Amino acid sequence: MAIKILEVKNRRQLYQFIHLPEKIHASHTNWVPPIYMDEWTFFNPKKNKSFSYCDTILALAFKDDQLVGRIMGIINHRYNEAQNENDARFCFMETWNDEVVFNALIDFIEKWSAKLGASNLVGPLGFSDKDPQGFMVEGFNEPIVIATNGNLEYMPVLLEKLGYNKKVDCVVYKVPIPDDIPDFYRAIYNRALQKNNIEILEFTSRKKIKPLIHPILRLLNETFAPIYAFDPFEEKEMDDFANRYLPLLDPHFIKVITDKDGNILSFLIAMPDISKGIIACNGHVLPFGIFQIISSRKKAKQLNLLLGGIKEEFRGQGLDVIMGVRMLETSKKRGIEYIDSHLELETNVKIRMEMERMNGMVYKRYRIFRKEI
Repeated sequence: MAIKILEVKNRRQLYQFIHLPEKIHASHTNWVPPIYMDEWTFFNPKKNKSFSYCDTILALAFKDDQLVGRIMGIINHRYNEAQNENDARFCFMETWNDEVVFNALIDFIEKWSAKLGASNLVGPLGFSDKDPQGFMVEGFNEPIVIATNGNLEYMPVLLEKLGYNKKVDCVVYKVPIPDDIPDFYRAIYNRALQKNNIEILEFTSRKKIKPLIHPILRLLNETFAPIYAFDPFEEKEMDDFANRYLPLLDPHFIKVITDKDGNILSFLIAMPDISKGIIACNGHVLPFGIFQIISSRKKAKQLNLLLGGIKEEFRGQGLDVIMGVRMLETSKKRGIEYIDSHLELETNVKIRMEMERMNGMVYKRYRIFRKEI
């Protein structure tokens, strides 16, 4: 049976691209649908500024006129120039367990990438590490968290058969919330409070967070600069990112430390898991899905870490412990039982040591692959 690959050119094809995963994962218990309102914004070049500095292509695979797969290709020129790389990327790939279809989609992106002069193809990897990255290779029986891939087990197997090898792994820790803050953390916490001329900001409404969005994301740009695949926010991208995630956040789980002049020194952002709410409304926030999402957030037993950073000159002074203790205290009050660390590079030894010091265990692993083309 011939496989036909078509580039997405119109709204109908984009609808097919966005909604194909719900068919492939119809019997996948742990799969979480995307928030479809966000998907339409994300894949719109007029609304997603990442398209302005990248070459991109979206493609659909058909077998006997039946839609059977999708893939996106990206060449992030801004990142390549900054890192002296010449990589193309593939992402948002979905197929049933059909090797012929899988191979045809990868081959399509390889040829597209080579035609544009790329030397390697890496992925799954989107515009930056802020998008879902890596194929899951461990933890298939664990629940999927928002903004992570929920691929089935055959996907990395089929990719390896095409000669793709590991570029880097990201690990996810499951960390139990302790009944009491460990003594060694409490001691660091008390010392840090005494010696630092700081203010600790905690929130009850999103309104008070909004003026801090740009300063927080500027600090994120500083602290995440060395991380693989991180692409810094431009000022005009900051509001887009905030508009995408701020409505879903619970302000109680945002911790910020400033100096006495109000300059942000560190921040930590987490979110009670809303996956059950997204599943309940099938990814449709409006008109009533938002209430299911809010309900699941209130009942969540899992806290998902999202973002955090400390200005380089203030590291090692206990600011991370202050924020961590406050986050644990808030979590305990809300009945949260454990933390999902989100994806951490396997090479980030310092963060991994802290997770393990808190009795965290790696329970999911995601792999970014690479092949010379």
